[in-house]
Amino acid sequence: MSLPISEHILALRPYQPGKPIDEVKRELGLTDVVKLASNENPLGPSPLAAEAIVACARGVSIYPDGNAPALRAAVSELVDMPPDTLVFGNGSDEILHLLTMTFLQPGDETVQADPSFAMYEIYAAQANAKIHRVPLTNYTHNLEAMVDAITPGTRLVFIANPNNPTGTLVTQSEVDRFMERVPPHVLVVFDQAYDEYVGHPDKPDMRPYIRDDRSVIILRTFSKAYGLAGLRVGYGIAPPRIAELLNRVRSPFNVNLIGQAAAAAAIGDQDHIQRAVALNVEGRDYYYREFRRLGLEFIPSEANFVMVDVQRNSKEVFESLQRLGVIVRAGAGLGLPNHIRVTVGTMQENERFIAALTAVLEK
Repeated sequence: MSLPISEHILALRPYQPGKPIDEVKRELGLTDVVKLASNENPLGPSPLAAEAIVACARGVSIYPDGNAPALRAAVSELVDMPPDTLVFGNGSDEILHLLTMTFLQPGDETVQADPSFAMYEIYAAQANAKIHRVPLTNYTHNLEAMVDAITPGTRLVFIANPNNPTGTLVTQSEVDRFMERVPPHVLVVFDQAYDEYVGHPDKPDMRPYIRDDRSVIILRTFSKAYGLAGLRVGYGIAPPRIAELLNRVRSPFNVNLIGQAAAAAAIGDQDHIQRAVALNVEGRDYYYREFRRLGLEFIPSEANFVMVDVQRNSKEVFESLQRLGVIVRAGAGLGLPNHIRVTVGTMQENERFIAALTAVLEK
């Protein structure tokens, strides 16, 4: 007898991450592979974080404190928000899941840009919600169209800023106009996974809305600029009434002991973050110059990746690059079939990617 499975679960498409290095080596018989597919920090974590990992390793037989007191204090000071506005997750992905579990019932509605981060749609679909996808305009969130898509049944609006996969930013002035029109029954999820890399002078600050007790949550992560993707630590900043609800839903020991210690230590090394940001600016500018040399259009990015139009089927380019030992993301699965998304790596990695791309395009 087969198990009954809900139709909305059967319809789900699993998230497709960037291919792991070991898998590509094994499949293609390669010994030297560089991964520029998942927007990781090429510098790795701060030495302070690495030291914290070693220092607490012998304590892993004990459950972590689910309230993450040391990490909570460090993040509270970093973002200048009270400790009771914070909620921690096994990556910011988990907080997205907590949000859909807490605020969505079957038939409720969400609004998101298209294309944007795949997990918004996946978690909303798990909750059997109705998903409204609003096309990007010039590869950027169309906030006017998104607020127009809100109905009495809308519960969550997802805004990735910078957007993944395009790297584009909506500005403070655009966000303020948007927030003027958002009705009180809607929670705005402002995903800032790449916030540390943003250099735009009109970068939005959503904290005043939280201080005013608006229904807004900011999501941040230690997976990108902080170089701790393998430890899965993220956090949300929200009015206490919202943070308290999410803390009711989360698992009691959801952020592991080593992750808490490493993230708290990493906050103390902002010089490391600045080095990562400087390397990213250098690498991004290098990509732009090389893409122009190759006659390729690209999307200027505020994140640590760039989408470039390779003027042909991106899956074929992705596979050709992989055979040369360079892993990127094909845009076909991201809603941009002629683009590839490439992470900004070290300059050596960036140069290797450009050499491989040039060889592929000249075939």
